[in-house]
Amino acid sequence: MLIRGCELDGALRDVRIAGARIAAVAPALAALPGEERLDARGGALLPGLNDHHAHLFAAAAALSSVRCGPPQLRDARQLEGALSRAPNAGWLRGVGYHESVAGALDRDTLDRWLPSRPARIQHRTGALWVLNSAAISAFGLDAGVDAPGVERDAAGRATGRLFRLDAWLGARVPREPVSLRTLSLQLARCGVTGITDTGADNGAETLAAFASAQRAGDLRQRVLVMGSESLPSTTDPLLARGALKLLLDERALPELGALCARIAAAHRAERAVAVHAVTRAELLFALAAFAEAGSQHGDRIEHASVAPPEAVRAIRRLALSVVTQPSFIAERGEQYATDVEPADRAWLYRARGFLAAGVPLAAGTDAPYSEPDPWSAMRAAVTRRSDAGHVLGSAEALTPEEALALFTSPLEVPGATPPRLVPGARADLCLLDAPWPRARCELSADRVAATWRDGERIWDARSLSANECPPIDPAGDSLPREP
Repeated sequence: MLIRGCELDGALRDVRIAGARIAAVAPALAALPGEERLDARGGALLPGLNDHHAHLFAAAAALSSVRCGPPQLRDARQLEGALSRAPNAGWLRGVGYHESVAGALDRDTLDRWLPSRPARIQHRTGALWVLNSAAISAFGLDAGVDAPGVERDAAGRATGRLFRLDAWLGARVPREPVSLRTLSLQLARCGVTGITDTGADNGAETLAAFASAQRAGDLRQRVLVMGSESLPSTTDPLLARGALKLLLDERALPELGALCARIAAAHRAERAVAVHAVTRAELLFALAAFAEAGSQHGDRIEHASVAPPEAVRAIRRLALSVVTQPSFIAERGEQYATDVEPADRAWLYRARGFLAAGVPLAAGTDAPYSEPDPWSAMRAAVTRRSDAGHVLGSAEALTPEEALALFTSPLEVPGATPPRLVPGARADLCLLDAPWPRARCELSADRVAATWRDGERIWDARSLSANECPPIDPAGDSLPREP
């Protein structure tokens, strides 16, 4: 394909794609016989975006789940209405709940709304599931079945609250096939060509499921897969084994020596380590473990949600990278204003502070716990503004260019310099319908006109159906003009 008249590095250029690579870049290129041509009309050509932290199957399942929290729902009446309107076909699955809607949920609260249909609702942190009595009965939690993480009251009765039991639940809930097709197309529409799936329990089965979805055309992005020690390596060109993912929970931190041993074992196996650290205590515990076990290239902190100056200095000293989620500032800012300790609010989801300290910084959406839209996250990184308009941590704001770089650094090296679009570079591309000086003022997915992964067009904005990208006329075609 020949892309004519795109804006690249501030100048108009023609770009030729041959196979999976960029073949030529010049002010003007003559079309080759039979070559597809696309007139970019000055739209910016960017590297394909990489979402450095997401949960693909959970995000795909969330598309057919009931939204149970902000911004979709704000109070108990709205939640009751949403649950009552859910199609009645077996188990009900809700996601995104927060206590600001109807307080702390338990089985008795859910039973008032759902007295007979088995239901499970996930807290927006992902750490908690709440079951109603019908679901509790299905699992036998009132009849002798138990598991670490099942909360019980003083009388031993299950409250319906299950902590960090995703795998336990997944093995017991009736399975319904989860297709990645719709989610993948949504991501392609945003210009996303690569994703890091950060599931701590990912193993051989998950890897095989991703490979199958890619072969079927349902998963169009390349995927770096984090997971457990059991996650095998792979030679699949669209899949790669990523870091060992270690999940910390402040309420039940592991013994420090055991955590150090897992880090050291991963390093001996030439595998990097990624540690989930949301609270201040979790971050300091993770840093203590890296200081004891040692760190190596590729080690990273996921979230670093509360990072005071001494923690930032330690991250830099240990040569760790950070993958943050600026979209939470927009989507959860109102709750942070009351839920987060006042002393920690200045260090919440930092960006400028990490870059100023020389810490490699990248970002992910953490879908489904945030919307799978990197452009929304970029806007939040620039404005630091909540959905209600309040600014949180204005000193941490980035420029649009710095925000874009959070999602264009290499999948394997988050926070490194984004790739240059030069001959020989991989043709993972995102074409906008406007030049960058205009697009940087909006940072909107609506500006994405076309997306290529390995030179294959996986999104075209002119498609009225989100199912397939239409062919481009070999005689030449143009992107829609700006309104």
